[in-house]
Amino acid sequence: EVQLVESGGGLVQAGGSLRLSCAASGFTFDDYAIGWFRQAPGKEREAVSCISSSDGSTYYADSVIGRFTISSDNAKNTMYLQMDSLKPEDTAVYYCAVTGGDYVIVACSIDFDYWGQGTQVTVSS
Repeated sequence: EVQLVESGGGLVQAGGSLRLSCAASGFTFDDYAIGWFRQAPGKEREAVSCISSSDGSTYYADSVIGRFTISSDNAKNTMYLQMDSLKPEDTAVYYCAVTGGDYVIVACSIDFDYWGQGTQVTVSS
């Protein structure tokens, strides 16, 4: 069974940085897509960023372009979301997701099979 565990969330002041990590286990697909999503109270889940292992194509939500960076370390079975210049509106629970397959990422609209439990990010002004 695939398990994803997020970490790295917390409380940070506006303008600060956090790096979220998502440790994966039980994942044996040769090709896969990784996604980071977030959901703030009272709002719908939002795709933040996705990346394909096959060609490295990425997607970023307009609101995070230039501030967030998605990456993965295959040797460590870990995916990351580097968040810089954080704003209060970035406050949300952040979820990592993964699915097997060969994708060209143009959005995060693909179906992800496996999800983590989320990590809280709170940005204070």
